[in-house]
Amino acid sequence: MGIRIIKTAVAVVLAIYLAQSLGLHSPYSTGLLAILGVDVTKRKGVRTSLQRIVASFLGLLIAAYLFWLLGFHIWVIGIYILILFPILARFQLKEGVVTGSVVMFHVFIGGQISSDVILNEVALLLVGLGTATLINIIYMPKEDRQLLDLRERLETCFSHIFKEISNHLRDNRYVWSGSELLESNDILQQAMNAVKRSKENALFHDDTVWAVYFYMRKQQMDSVDRMVQYVAQVYQTLPHGELLASVFDEISEDVKVEHYTGRSEKKLELLERKFQEMPLPASREEFEVRSALLQLMVELKSYLAVAKREKKQREPAAYADSE
Repeated sequence: MGIRIIKTAVAVVLAIYLAQSLGLHSPYSTGLLAILGVDVTKRKGVRTSLQRIVASFLGLLIAAYLFWLLGFHIWVIGIYILILFPILARFQLKEGVVTGSVVMFHVFIGGQISSDVILNEVALLLVGLGTATLINIIYMPKEDRQLLDLRERLETCFSHIFKEISNHLRDNRYVWSGSELLESNDILQQAMNAVKRSKENALFHDDTVWAVYFYMRKQQMDSVDRMVQYVAQVYQTLPHGELLASVFDEISEDVKVEHYTGRSEKKLELLERKFQEMPLPASREEFEVRSALLQLMVELKSYLAVAKREKKQREPAAYADSE
């Protein structure tokens, strides 16, 4: 049973009891309004509730005027719809279509226009939607636990990817399915959705730590995708590739570290100087493979630069200063 279902049940019961205690007519209508008011995030719940209240007030005024002017006839309901719905669409208040219709039918069934009727409908709106909004604000499940789990899964995938790249560089006959690439992209998509929900649940402040972390990983994932393309061009096992494999071994461990160590960056710089001192390619095949390795090194430097840059924007104990 989902938390939204539980919150809806609580909001409906509270709204009906409150309406009954206030002596409102048609108190059970507040239950319907409460069902509509419970939403997936705090900000969205407040936003849509305000839209529904504004739309319903407007609908109440239009309905009262039409029924007073033209009488309580079914065909007047059609005119009401023709007038109200385009107005709601024009002013981005479409969320209030149903609640506005509920108010209109209450007035129609009552068969009279009076201040008591108008005030009763206003009270029903405030009780039903207000109760749902209050329940939304009081409790909304935090995304931190899910985001932490996604972070750990993503870092594990990155570690496996770097290990697989290292294996291929040491032996070009090594075959890898690439499943971790698909899994990483799927985790990133889940994480971005969870980050969005987390921001929507923060009414008065934005916690940007997780957003920054997963944005960093998204940038690095783009680099990883390009790295894999270059690795696919390494069809010979060369000493250069074996040396570069040791850097990927280092990164496969550093990716899980809580801070940016700089070890992989220093090792890559030393390796780059060592490459410059090595003899030129002796064949076209060796030239092509070494060219792919150099491009792989450039992409690897971009990957590390992202981690180094993002670390500078946060405190050392922040969530994601890993490489």
